[in-house]
Amino acid sequence: MSHAAVTPDPADAADASTFLAVEDLVVDYPTPTGTVRAVDHVSFSVPRGGSLAVVGESGSGKSTIACAIVRLLKPAAGRIMLDGTDLAALPERRLRPLRCRIQMVFQDPYGSLAPHLTALEIVAEPLRVAGLKDKTERRRRAAELLDRVGLPTTALERRPDEFSGGQRQRIGIARALASKPDLLVCDEATSALDVSVQAQVLDLLRELREETGITYIVIAHHLGVVREISTDVVVLKAGRVVERGRTADVLAAPAEPYTRALRRAALDPTAIRGLKPRTLAASATVAPGPHSPLTVSPEGTGN
Repeated sequence: MSHAAVTPDPADAADASTFLAVEDLVVDYPTPTGTVRAVDHVSFSVPRGGSLAVVGESGSGKSTIACAIVRLLKPAAGRIMLDGTDLAALPERRLRPLRCRIQMVFQDPYGSLAPHLTALEIVAEPLRVAGLKDKTERRRRAAELLDRVGLPTTALERRPDEFSGGQRQRIGIARALASKPDLLVCDEATSALDVSVQAQVLDLLRELREETGITYIVIAHHLGVVREISTDVVVLKAGRVVERGRTADVLAAPAEPYTRALRRAALDPTAIRGLKPRTLAASATVAPGPHSPLTVSPEGTGN
C-alpha cells in the first residue's frame, strides 16, 4: 500500500485532531451460499473539519463503508470512533441521540426524498424528530436552509417530482444539514447529475465546509470529483485499502496499478460520466488513448 506515511494511521486516534477513526472495519453480507466479505479490515482517519474521499470501482466496498459509518449496517468487526465514541459497539438506544451528529447525502436524489412531502416538509422533518415542537419555527428554519442551498422561495411548497436532479440533491443536502451535524457522509452525491450541475453541487459543499467546519467523508468512483472536494483519499479494491495519501499526491503520481487505471479512466473523456478533473487533466504528462476505460475487473460485493 502506497503513500501510507501521508495519511495519519488510525492507531493515532488519541490525537486531538482526529475526529473520525475507522479501525479494522469488517462488513459481511449473508448469502444463500455463505457469507461474503464486502469490507476487509479497512482503517483510515480524518481530522475535525477535514475531507476524506473513499474511492474505487463499483463493487469495491466504498458505499458499504458509508452505510457502516452512519450505522445503516452493523459491522462484523472493527471500530468506528467518532470523537472518542465507538459507534460500532453502541446499541440502537444509545446510538439514537448521536444520529443527529452524523448525516448522509444519498446517491439517488429522487429515491431518497419522500415523494408525498413538499421540500419544506422534507427539510423540517429532521427538526421535528430532534424535538423542535413549534411548527412555525420548524418551517422558518427549513426555509432558511433551502435558501442557503440555493432554492427560491417559490420552491418551498413543491414536491420532489417537480424539481430537477440538481435541485433534488440540494434538498437532500438541506435536509442533512437540518440537525447541524458534525459529520456529513456523501455517498456518490453527484454521480447521478449532469456535469455542470455536479460542479454547482461541489461548489456548494465546499462553501458549506468553509462556513461550518463540518467534516466530510466523500464516497466516489471518479477521481475528478475527488480532486475537487477532498484533501485526502483512500483507494479501495475488493474491500481492501490499496493506496492512501494526500489527494493531490495520489492523483499526480499514483503508485498502484489499480489507482493508475482509475486515473486513466478519469482522464479519458469517453469514460467520464461526471466532473472532469480540470487541474489534473491540464497537468497530465501522459495523454490517454481514445478509449481507455477502467480495465480492472469488478471485485467485491459492496458498492
